[in-house]
Amino acid sequence: MEEFHKVRRLPPYVFEQVNRLKASARAAGADIIDLGMGNPDLPTPQSVVDKLCEVVRDPRTHRYSSSKGIPGLRRAQAGYYARRFGVKLNPETEIVATLGSKEGFANMAQAITAPGDMILCPNPTYPIHAFGFLMAGGVIRSIPVEPDDSFFGPVERAVKHSIPKPIALVLNYPSNPTAQVASLDFYREVVAFAKKHELIVLSDLAYSEIYFDGAPPPSVLQVPGAKDVAVEFTSMSKTYSMPGWRMGFAVGNERLISALARVKSYLDYGAFTPIQVAATHALNGDGSDIAEVRSIYHKRRDVMVESFAKAGWQVTPPAATMFAWAKIPEPFAEMGSLEFSKLLVEKADVAVAPGIGFGEQGDDHVRIALVENEHRIRQAARNLKRFFATTEVAPDNIVSLKAHR
Repeated sequence: MEEFHKVRRLPPYVFEQVNRLKASARAAGADIIDLGMGNPDLPTPQSVVDKLCEVVRDPRTHRYSSSKGIPGLRRAQAGYYARRFGVKLNPETEIVATLGSKEGFANMAQAITAPGDMILCPNPTYPIHAFGFLMAGGVIRSIPVEPDDSFFGPVERAVKHSIPKPIALVLNYPSNPTAQVASLDFYREVVAFAKKHELIVLSDLAYSEIYFDGAPPPSVLQVPGAKDVAVEFTSMSKTYSMPGWRMGFAVGNERLISALARVKSYLDYGAFTPIQVAATHALNGDGSDIAEVRSIYHKRRDVMVESFAKAGWQVTPPAATMFAWAKIPEPFAEMGSLEFSKLLVEKADVAVAPGIGFGEQGDDHVRIALVENEHRIRQAARNLKRFFATTEVAPDNIVSLKAHR
Protein backbone atom coordinates (compact mmCIF):
# COMPACT_ATOMS: atom_id res chain seq x y z
CA MET A 1 0.00 0.00 0.00
CA GLU A 2 2.97 2.30 0.47
CA GLU A 3 2.85 3.57 -3.11
CA PHE A 4 -0.64 5.04 -2.80
CA HIS A 5 -0.57 8.81 -2.42
CA LYS A 6 -3.30 9.17 0.19
CA VAL A 7 -2.02 6.28 2.27
CA ARG A 8 1.46 7.84 2.29
CA ARG A 9 -0.02 11.03 3.74
CA LEU A 10 -1.27 9.19 6.82
CA PRO A 11 1.09 8.77 9.79
CA PRO A 12 1.59 5.36 11.41
CA TYR A 13 -1.37 4.28 13.51
CA VAL A 14 0.31 4.28 16.92
CA PHE A 15 -2.67 2.72 18.70
CA GLU A 16 -2.06 -0.45 16.70
CA GLN A 17 1.20 -1.08 18.58
CA VAL A 18 -0.64 -1.11 21.90
CA ASN A 19 -3.44 -3.21 20.39
CA ARG A 20 -0.95 -5.85 19.25
CA LEU A 21 0.54 -6.02 22.74
CA LYS A 22 -2.95 -6.39 24.26
CA ALA A 23 -3.81 -9.22 21.88
CA SER A 24 -0.52 -10.98 22.54
CA ALA A 25 -0.89 -10.66 26.31
CA ARG A 26 -4.45 -11.96 26.23
CA ALA A 27 -3.42 -14.88 24.05
CA ALA A 28 -0.88 -15.74 26.75
CA GLY A 29 -3.63 -15.72 29.38
CA ALA A 30 -3.23 -12.24 30.85
CA ASP A 31 -6.33 -10.45 32.15
CA ILE A 32 -5.89 -7.07 30.47
CA ILE A 33 -8.03 -4.27 31.88
CA ASP A 34 -8.66 -2.22 28.76
CA LEU A 35 -8.99 1.50 29.41
CA GLY A 36 -7.67 2.34 25.96
CA MET A 37 -10.27 2.50 23.21
CA GLY A 38 -13.35 4.65 23.90
CA ASN A 39 -15.68 1.74 23.21
CA PRO A 40 -18.69 1.99 25.56
CA ASP A 41 -19.44 -1.19 27.51
CA LEU A 42 -22.91 -0.10 28.61
CA PRO A 43 -25.95 -1.67 26.92
CA THR A 44 -28.11 0.32 24.53
CA PRO A 45 -31.38 1.29 26.31
CA GLN A 46 -33.86 -1.58 26.11
CA SER A 47 -36.64 0.53 24.62
CA VAL A 48 -34.35 1.48 21.73
CA VAL A 49 -33.44 -2.17 21.12
CA ASP A 50 -37.14 -3.11 21.29
CA LYS A 51 -38.00 -0.47 18.70
CA LEU A 52 -35.29 -1.81 16.39
CA CYS A 53 -36.64 -5.35 16.72
CA GLU A 54 -40.18 -4.16 16.05
CA VAL A 55 -39.28 -2.25 12.90
CA VAL A 56 -36.87 -4.81 11.48
CA ARG A 57 -39.72 -7.34 11.20
CA ASP A 58 -41.28 -5.19 8.50
CA PRO A 59 -39.64 -6.23 5.19
CA ARG A 60 -40.40 -2.81 3.72
CA THR A 61 -37.70 -1.39 6.02
CA HIS A 62 -35.06 -3.63 4.44
CA ARG A 63 -34.89 -1.59 1.25
CA TYR A 64 -32.49 1.25 0.54
CA SER A 65 -32.84 4.04 3.06
CA SER A 66 -32.23 7.79 2.83
CA SER A 67 -28.64 9.04 2.74
CA LYS A 68 -29.46 12.30 4.52
CA GLY A 69 -31.66 10.53 7.09
CA ILE A 70 -35.36 9.70 7.12
CA PRO A 71 -37.59 12.75 7.75
CA GLY A 72 -38.71 11.61 11.21
CA LEU A 73 -35.12 11.24 12.36
CA ARG A 74 -34.16 14.72 11.17
CA ARG A 75 -37.24 16.15 12.90
CA ALA A 76 -36.24 14.34 16.10
CA GLN A 77 -32.75 15.84 15.95
CA ALA A 78 -34.27 19.29 15.43
CA GLY A 79 -36.45 18.68 18.48
CA TYR A 80 -33.42 17.69 20.53
CA TYR A 81 -31.55 20.87 19.60
CA ALA A 82 -34.60 22.98 20.43
CA ARG A 83 -35.00 21.39 23.88
CA ARG A 84 -31.33 21.13 24.82
CA PHE A 85 -29.84 24.28 23.33
CA GLY A 86 -32.76 26.50 22.39
CA VAL A 87 -31.54 26.34 18.78
CA LYS A 88 -34.05 26.20 15.93
CA LEU A 89 -33.05 24.03 12.97
CA ASN A 90 -34.82 23.34 9.69
CA PRO A 91 -34.92 19.52 9.35
CA GLU A 92 -35.02 19.77 5.56
CA THR A 93 -32.05 22.06 4.97
CA GLU A 94 -29.95 22.24 8.14
CA ILE A 95 -29.68 18.60 9.28
CA VAL A 96 -28.02 15.52 7.78
CA ALA A 97 -27.87 12.13 9.48
CA THR A 98 -24.37 10.65 9.33
CA LEU A 99 -22.85 7.23 9.98
CA GLY A 100 -21.47 8.49 13.27
CA SER A 101 -19.77 11.86 13.70
CA LYS A 102 -16.51 10.41 12.35
CA GLU A 103 -17.99 9.74 8.90
CA GLY A 104 -19.65 13.14 8.93
CA PHE A 105 -16.35 14.88 9.57
CA ALA A 106 -14.52 12.89 6.91
CA ASN A 107 -17.14 13.54 4.24
CA MET A 108 -17.43 17.21 5.14
CA ALA A 109 -13.68 17.40 4.52
CA GLN A 110 -14.22 15.80 1.11
CA ALA A 111 -17.00 18.27 0.37
CA ILE A 112 -15.19 21.52 1.18
CA THR A 113 -11.46 20.86 0.67
CA ALA A 114 -9.45 21.62 -2.45
CA PRO A 115 -5.86 20.33 -2.75
CA GLY A 116 -3.60 22.46 -0.57
CA ASP A 117 -6.38 24.09 1.47
CA MET A 118 -5.27 24.81 5.02
CA ILE A 119 -7.29 23.80 8.09
CA LEU A 120 -6.72 25.02 11.65
CA CYS A 121 -6.96 21.99 13.90
CA PRO A 122 -6.38 21.47 17.65
CA ASN A 123 -3.39 19.46 18.79
CA PRO A 124 -3.94 17.08 20.53
CA THR A 125 -7.33 16.12 19.14
CA TYR A 126 -9.38 13.19 17.91
CA PRO A 127 -7.53 11.84 14.85
CA ILE A 128 -10.29 12.24 12.23
CA HIS A 129 -10.26 16.01 12.77
CA ALA A 130 -6.90 16.15 11.05
CA PHE A 131 -6.81 12.93 9.03
CA GLY A 132 -10.12 13.60 7.30
CA PHE A 133 -8.64 16.73 5.77
CA LEU A 134 -5.29 15.11 5.03
CA MET A 135 -7.06 12.41 3.04
CA ALA A 136 -8.99 15.11 1.19
CA GLY A 137 -5.74 16.79 0.13
CA GLY A 138 -5.70 19.50 2.76
CA VAL A 139 -2.92 20.81 4.98
CA ILE A 140 -3.15 20.99 8.77
CA ARG A 141 -1.87 23.80 10.95
CA SER A 142 -1.99 23.02 14.66
CA ILE A 143 -3.61 25.38 17.14
CA PRO A 144 -3.99 25.27 20.95
CA VAL A 145 -6.64 23.18 22.64
CA GLU A 146 -7.39 25.43 25.63
CA PRO A 147 -10.78 27.20 25.24
CA ASP A 148 -9.67 30.47 26.84
CA ASP A 149 -7.91 33.72 25.98
CA SER A 150 -4.70 31.84 25.17
CA PHE A 151 -6.49 30.30 22.17
CA PHE A 152 -6.90 33.40 20.05
CA GLY A 153 -3.34 34.77 19.85
CA PRO A 154 -1.90 31.68 18.13
CA VAL A 155 -4.99 31.35 15.93
CA GLU A 156 -4.73 34.99 14.87
CA ARG A 157 -1.07 34.44 13.95
CA ALA A 158 -1.96 31.26 12.07
CA VAL A 159 -4.48 33.13 9.95
CA LYS A 160 -2.15 36.08 9.39
CA HIS A 161 0.96 34.11 8.44
CA SER A 162 -0.46 31.07 6.63
CA ILE A 163 -0.29 30.81 2.85
CA PRO A 164 -2.80 29.98 1.58
CA LYS A 165 -5.19 31.52 4.09
CA PRO A 166 -6.98 28.86 6.17
CA ILE A 167 -10.51 27.95 5.13
CA ALA A 168 -11.78 26.27 8.30
CA LEU A 169 -11.33 26.02 12.05
CA VAL A 170 -11.99 22.75 13.91
CA LEU A 171 -13.32 22.81 17.48
CA ASN A 172 -13.92 19.88 19.83
CA TYR A 173 -15.49 20.62 23.21
CA PRO A 174 -15.96 18.72 25.41
CA SER A 175 -12.62 17.63 24.05
CA ASN A 176 -11.47 14.15 23.14
CA PRO A 177 -8.85 13.51 24.49
CA THR A 178 -8.31 16.42 26.93
CA ALA A 179 -11.87 16.58 28.37
CA GLN A 180 -11.81 20.39 28.39
CA VAL A 181 -15.15 22.20 28.14
CA ALA A 182 -15.79 25.47 26.30
CA SER A 183 -18.04 28.27 27.52
CA LEU A 184 -20.67 30.08 25.49
CA ASP A 185 -18.55 33.25 25.80
CA PHE A 186 -15.69 31.40 24.13
CA TYR A 187 -17.98 30.35 21.28
CA ARG A 188 -19.12 33.96 20.87
CA GLU A 189 -15.52 35.01 20.34
CA VAL A 190 -14.93 32.13 17.93
CA VAL A 191 -17.94 33.05 15.80
CA ALA A 192 -16.88 36.70 15.68
CA PHE A 193 -13.34 35.66 14.75
CA ALA A 194 -14.59 33.30 12.03
CA LYS A 195 -16.78 35.97 10.48
CA LYS A 196 -13.95 38.49 10.56
CA HIS A 197 -11.56 36.11 8.79
CA GLU A 198 -14.10 34.28 6.60
CA LEU A 199 -13.51 30.90 8.23
CA ILE A 200 -15.79 27.89 8.39
CA VAL A 201 -16.26 26.56 11.94
CA LEU A 202 -16.59 22.78 12.33
CA SER A 203 -17.58 21.87 15.88
CA ASP A 204 -17.45 18.30 17.23
CA LEU A 205 -19.98 18.06 20.08
CA ALA A 206 -20.01 14.27 20.44
CA TYR A 207 -19.76 14.45 24.26
CA SER A 208 -22.42 17.10 24.87
CA GLU A 209 -24.34 14.85 27.28
CA ILE A 210 -21.44 13.26 29.19
CA TYR A 211 -20.67 15.97 31.74
CA PHE A 212 -20.19 15.94 35.51
CA ASP A 213 -19.40 19.37 36.94
CA GLY A 214 -21.16 22.65 36.34
CA ALA A 215 -23.64 23.54 33.61
CA PRO A 216 -24.25 21.33 30.56
CA PRO A 217 -21.79 22.06 27.74
CA PRO A 218 -23.15 24.58 25.23
CA SER A 219 -23.42 24.38 21.45
CA VAL A 220 -21.65 26.86 19.21
CA LEU A 221 -24.98 27.25 17.41
CA GLN A 222 -26.39 28.98 20.48
CA VAL A 223 -24.43 32.05 19.43
CA PRO A 224 -26.64 34.39 17.37
CA GLY A 225 -25.52 34.24 13.74
CA ALA A 226 -23.40 31.11 14.25
CA LYS A 227 -25.26 29.29 11.48
CA ASP A 228 -23.74 31.80 9.05
CA VAL A 229 -20.36 30.04 9.48
CA ALA A 230 -20.73 26.87 11.56
CA VAL A 231 -21.66 23.21 11.29
CA GLU A 232 -21.80 20.99 14.37
CA PHE A 233 -21.39 17.22 14.59
CA THR A 234 -23.04 15.06 17.24
CA SER A 235 -23.19 11.33 17.86
CA MET A 236 -25.50 8.87 19.58
CA SER A 237 -22.60 6.47 20.24
CA LYS A 238 -21.76 7.63 23.75
CA THR A 239 -24.97 9.41 24.71
CA TYR A 240 -27.11 6.31 24.19
CA SER A 241 -24.38 3.63 24.25
CA MET A 242 -24.94 2.94 20.55
CA PRO A 243 -21.38 2.93 19.11
CA GLY A 244 -21.90 0.00 16.77
CA TRP A 245 -25.13 1.46 15.41
CA ARG A 246 -23.17 4.26 13.67
CA MET A 247 -25.67 7.07 14.11
CA GLY A 248 -24.71 10.74 14.15
CA PHE A 249 -25.65 14.12 12.74
CA ALA A 250 -24.28 17.25 11.12
CA VAL A 251 -26.35 20.38 11.67
CA GLY A 252 -26.04 24.08 10.95
CA ASN A 253 -25.07 26.18 7.95
CA GLU A 254 -27.40 25.36 5.07
CA ARG A 255 -24.77 25.67 2.33
CA LEU A 256 -22.33 23.37 4.11
CA ILE A 257 -25.04 20.85 5.02
CA SER A 258 -26.12 20.80 1.37
CA ALA A 259 -22.54 20.12 0.26
CA LEU A 260 -22.20 17.26 2.76
CA ALA A 261 -25.55 15.78 1.71
CA ARG A 262 -24.52 15.84 -1.93
CA VAL A 263 -21.21 14.07 -1.27
CA LYS A 264 -22.96 11.46 0.86
CA SER A 265 -25.57 10.87 -1.85
CA TYR A 266 -22.79 9.49 -4.04
CA LEU A 267 -21.26 7.35 -1.29
CA ASP A 268 -23.98 5.75 0.83
CA TYR A 269 -27.69 5.15 1.28
CA GLY A 270 -27.64 6.03 4.96
CA ALA A 271 -27.96 3.78 7.97
CA PHE A 272 -30.30 0.77 7.90
CA THR A 273 -33.86 2.15 8.22
CA PRO A 274 -34.71 0.25 11.46
CA ILE A 275 -31.64 1.82 13.05
CA GLN A 276 -32.83 5.26 12.00
CA VAL A 277 -36.32 4.59 13.40
CA ALA A 278 -34.86 3.32 16.69
CA ALA A 279 -32.60 6.39 16.87
CA THR A 280 -35.68 8.57 16.33
CA HIS A 281 -37.33 6.81 19.28
CA ALA A 282 -34.29 7.50 21.45
CA LEU A 283 -34.12 11.19 20.56
CA ASN A 284 -37.83 11.61 21.27
CA GLY A 285 -37.46 10.06 24.73
CA ASP A 286 -37.70 11.79 28.09
CA GLY A 287 -33.94 11.98 28.69
CA SER A 288 -33.86 9.41 31.50
CA ASP A 289 -31.62 7.07 29.49
CA ILE A 290 -29.09 9.86 29.02
CA ALA A 291 -29.16 10.72 32.72
CA GLU A 292 -28.47 7.10 33.67
CA VAL A 293 -25.47 6.86 31.33
CA ARG A 294 -24.12 10.14 32.70
CA SER A 295 -24.50 8.93 36.27
CA ILE A 296 -22.58 5.70 35.59
CA TYR A 297 -19.66 7.54 33.99
CA HIS A 298 -19.66 10.06 36.86
CA LYS A 299 -19.29 7.26 39.42
CA ARG A 300 -16.57 5.58 37.37
CA ARG A 301 -14.70 8.87 37.09
CA ASP A 302 -14.73 9.36 40.85
CA VAL A 303 -13.59 5.77 41.50
CA MET A 304 -10.80 6.11 38.95
CA VAL A 305 -9.48 9.40 40.34
CA GLU A 306 -9.59 8.20 43.94
CA SER A 307 -8.15 4.71 43.39
CA PHE A 308 -5.44 5.85 40.99
CA ALA A 309 -4.37 8.53 43.49
CA LYS A 310 -3.97 5.85 46.16
CA ALA A 311 -1.87 3.90 43.67
CA GLY A 312 0.43 6.90 43.25
CA TRP A 313 -0.93 8.42 40.04
CA GLN A 314 -2.65 11.78 40.42
CA VAL A 315 -5.19 12.20 37.62
CA THR A 316 -7.06 15.48 37.11
CA PRO A 317 -10.80 14.77 37.34
CA PRO A 318 -12.34 15.36 33.90
CA ALA A 319 -15.31 17.73 33.87
CA ALA A 320 -16.85 15.91 30.91
CA THR A 321 -16.46 13.05 28.40
CA MET A 322 -15.84 9.40 29.20
CA PHE A 323 -12.08 9.99 29.32
CA ALA A 324 -9.40 11.30 31.66
CA TRP A 325 -6.36 13.04 30.20
CA ALA A 326 -3.61 11.89 32.52
CA LYS A 327 -0.08 13.26 32.69
CA ILE A 328 2.51 10.50 32.62
CA PRO A 329 3.92 10.01 36.15
CA GLU A 330 7.18 11.91 36.57
CA PRO A 331 9.53 8.89 36.83
CA PHE A 332 8.31 7.73 33.41
CA ALA A 333 7.86 11.13 31.73
CA GLU A 334 10.92 10.89 29.50
CA MET A 335 9.73 7.61 27.98
CA GLY A 336 6.96 9.26 26.00
CA SER A 337 3.38 8.11 25.86
CA LEU A 338 3.76 5.16 23.48
CA GLU A 339 6.49 3.40 25.43
CA PHE A 340 4.75 4.12 28.74
CA SER A 341 1.49 2.69 27.38
CA LYS A 342 3.27 -0.44 26.16
CA LEU A 343 4.94 -0.80 29.56
CA LEU A 344 1.59 -0.69 31.37
CA VAL A 345 0.26 -3.53 29.21
CA GLU A 346 3.37 -5.64 29.76
CA LYS A 347 3.89 -5.02 33.48
CA ALA A 348 0.53 -3.94 34.93
CA ASP A 349 -2.02 -5.62 32.64
CA VAL A 350 -3.61 -2.22 32.04
CA ALA A 351 -4.16 -0.68 28.60
CA VAL A 352 -4.43 3.07 28.00
CA ALA A 353 -4.25 5.17 24.83
CA PRO A 354 -0.89 6.90 24.16
CA GLY A 355 -1.32 10.66 23.93
CA ILE A 356 0.88 10.92 20.86
CA GLY A 357 -1.87 9.16 18.92
CA PHE A 358 -3.86 12.40 19.21
CA GLY A 359 -1.00 14.63 18.04
CA GLU A 360 2.59 15.29 19.00
CA GLN A 361 1.48 17.83 21.61
CA GLY A 362 -0.09 14.98 23.56
CA ASP A 363 3.03 12.91 24.06
CA ASP A 364 3.34 13.74 27.77
CA HIS A 365 -0.14 12.34 28.51
CA VAL A 366 -2.18 9.18 28.09
CA ARG A 367 -5.94 8.92 27.71
CA ILE A 368 -7.83 6.73 30.16
CA ALA A 369 -11.28 5.57 29.04
CA LEU A 370 -13.98 4.83 31.61
CA VAL A 371 -15.15 1.72 29.78
CA GLU A 372 -14.73 -0.83 32.56
CA ASN A 373 -16.95 -1.14 35.63
CA GLU A 374 -15.97 0.20 39.06
CA HIS A 375 -14.62 -3.15 40.24
CA ARG A 376 -12.33 -3.42 37.21
CA ILE A 377 -11.16 0.17 37.60
CA ARG A 378 -10.17 -0.56 41.22
CA GLN A 379 -8.38 -3.69 40.02
CA ALA A 380 -6.48 -1.57 37.49
CA ALA A 381 -5.45 0.73 40.33
CA ARG A 382 -4.17 -2.22 42.38
CA ASN A 383 -2.18 -3.44 39.39
CA LEU A 384 -0.71 0.03 38.92
CA LYS A 385 0.19 0.34 42.60
CA ARG A 386 2.00 -3.00 42.48
CA PHE A 387 3.79 -1.97 39.26
CA PHE A 388 4.89 1.40 40.64
CA ALA A 389 6.16 -0.27 43.82
CA THR A 390 8.29 -2.80 41.97
CA THR A 391 9.65 -0.60 39.20
CA GLU A 392 12.39 1.95 38.98
CA VAL A 393 13.56 4.11 36.10
CA ALA A 394 17.29 4.13 35.57
CA PRO A 395 19.14 7.31 34.45
CA ASP A 396 19.08 6.12 30.84
CA ASN A 397 15.30 5.58 31.19
CA ILE A 398 15.53 1.81 30.99
CA VAL A 399 12.88 0.36 33.27
CA SER A 400 13.90 -2.47 35.54
CA LEU A 401 11.99 -4.42 38.17
CA LYS A 402 13.10 -4.16 41.77
CA ALA A 403 13.64 -7.33 43.69
CA HIS A 404 10.45 -8.32 45.49
CA ARG A 405 10.89 -7.99 49.26
